Amino acid sequence: MPTPAQAAWLLLLLLPPLLLLLTLPATGSDSVHCFTEYEESSGKCKGLLGGGVRVEDCCLNPAYAFQEPGSKFCQACRPPRWSPWSQWSPCSVSCTEGSQLRHRRCIGQGGQCPEKAQPGALEWQLQACEDQPCCPEMGGWSNWGPWAACSVTCSKGIRTRHRTCDQPSPKCGGHCPGKAQESEPCDTKQVCPTHGAWAAWSPWGPCSGSCHGGRVAPVERRSRTCSAPEPSLQPPGKPCPGPAYEERVCSGLPPCPVTGGWGPWGPVSPCPVTCGLGQTLERRTCDQPVPQHGGPFCAGDAIRTHICNTAVPCPVDGEWGPWEEWSTCVRPKMKHISCEEIPGQQTRSRSCKGRKFNGHRCVGEQQDIRHCYNIQRCNWQGSWSEWGTWGLCTPPCGPNPIRTRQRHCKAHLPKFSPTVTIVEGQGKKNVSFWGKPWPLCEMLQGQKVVVEEKRPCTHVPVCKDPEDETF
Repeated sequence: MPTPAQAAWLLLLLLPPLLLLLTLPATGSDSVHCFTEYEESSGKCKGLLGGGVRVEDCCLNPAYAFQEPGSKFCQACRPPRWSPWSQWSPCSVSCTEGSQLRHRRCIGQGGQCPEKAQPGALEWQLQACEDQPCCPEMGGWSNWGPWAACSVTCSKGIRTRHRTCDQPSPKCGGHCPGKAQESEPCDTKQVCPTHGAWAAWSPWGPCSGSCHGGRVAPVERRSRTCSAPEPSLQPPGKPCPGPAYEERVCSGLPPCPVTGGWGPWGPVSPCPVTCGLGQTLERRTCDQPVPQHGGPFCAGDAIRTHICNTAVPCPVDGEWGPWEEWSTCVRPKMKHISCEEIPGQQTRSRSCKGRKFNGHRCVGEQQDIRHCYNIQRCNWQGSWSEWGTWGLCTPPCGPNPIRTRQRHCKAHLPKFSPTVTIVEGQGKKNVSFWGKPWPLCEMLQGQKVVVEEKRPCTHVPVCKDPEDETF
């Protein structure tokens, strides 16, 4: 006979799964804010479900993310992988050669990123940059030109003169210090006419009615005078433009406004998810009474939410790992096919990783097969390549980073047929070269295979975790 405790467990296993409504916040050091989305491009958490949730409950759904209280760092629930590289930082100098940084972060939980990086770890890259090849040089001003005519024909005005920045001209975006124009007062000795200007409007007068809805809309009036100043008589000034009186329809008259009132809360909606955490809703309507005649809408929220917990882990689909290296190019029943136009065959494989809780299996083939020519360690004539592009600066966060570029002695591949017919009637198959031949080039700078040039990176910025910066 089972014990009472064993009988209780059997009863729980036979019951259908229950949805748990979280009404009290979790306690303990693992209490976090749970979100429904991790935005890969920005590294931000989106779609707040609520706070006071255990990490284990939030991450029942691997698409979710969480944030510890007081932290700006969003952590994804999925297995760890590297985030996209950030944008390159601005060049450390505005002219001549400088350096710039970018970073990526290991995001996820329950494992490590490639290179055995722990979740939250940063990886940096540093490269040389040049916004403009030269630095600005200041120019010099010419002599001042003659004064222009006075800006007015009566009373006092302003006259100006100019100079040009060409003795010498600035270079590479430089400029001349100071202004290209200067001004001074001038007097025409002529009396100007005085044009009229309106004084301030008087206060609005009393409303012509006490309410809206009559045959004539109630209005209020105000006036102003052309006295600030009055127009002169000799020489004649212009009168004030526009009307001396103004009226408008009265506002704020009855009927009186009615303030809206909330109706009762409606039923709680079903939990919208079948695994992990979801969010239920309750709604109410501002209709007891409905606001009227400009009365204020109901104060408060029309919707309130609760977190529901299915206590069921969400499926995790499998993801292909990287392809392994191609196997040696061989041909059955033939020992030696190297360096000959004899097609062989090789394979490579990959593993489907991370599938859990009845998630989808990886789509596609686990093994890849191709036809090949074996050119491993074949001695063939070669020629030197042009210089490659400059590489990244290394170490990116260490002292005295350098960058390099290389020229390689590359073997001339033989003119073997690019396709082969294995079985008549089944078409032609592509054939790939496999292996590393030994190229034969003339000595260059004392080297037979690789020539390398190194250059220090300058004006290097400091590597600083963006999550540590104060916003």
